[in-house]
Amino acid sequence: MKLSNGFDISASALTAQRMRMDVISSNIANAEVTRGSYVNGKFEPYKRKLVVLEPTQQSFSSLLAGQMGGKENVSGVRVSRIQEDQTPNKLVYNPSHPDADEQGYVHMPNVDVAKEMVDMISASRAYEANVTAINATKAMFVKALEIGRA
Repeated sequence: MKLSNGFDISASALTAQRMRMDVISSNIANAEVTRGSYVNGKFEPYKRKLVVLEPTQQSFSSLLAGQMGGKENVSGVRVSRIQEDQTPNKLVYNPSHPDADEQGYVHMPNVDVAKEMVDMISASRAYEANVTAINATKAMFVKALEIGRA
């Protein structure tokens, strides 16, 4: 096992959490956008985006087989895709809005700002945890070098 595996795993998690934070910020910025995309001749409201993460190693058996064969398999996480949330849009009654339908309802994005803020806190805490893991790994390397000097 390489000594830098811990760094590689935490670095992949930092990249994934950074992507989550970017997508969440985009969702918050577009929480009131009623003209997010143009589909079939009419405007559609912005659709909330979600980041889907997956492990870099697809299964435990492939990781075990690699280790048993003496191969270096670095685990971690990666962003597999960014998908649209399929929850329905919110309907808000506002007949004076330029995008209101015949009944006076406006189709608003399916973005809940409170939920996005909770997701943002979760992503930032995960990011901080991985920074802490990198710093702990670095401190262990320094201590190991100090042992070698004595």
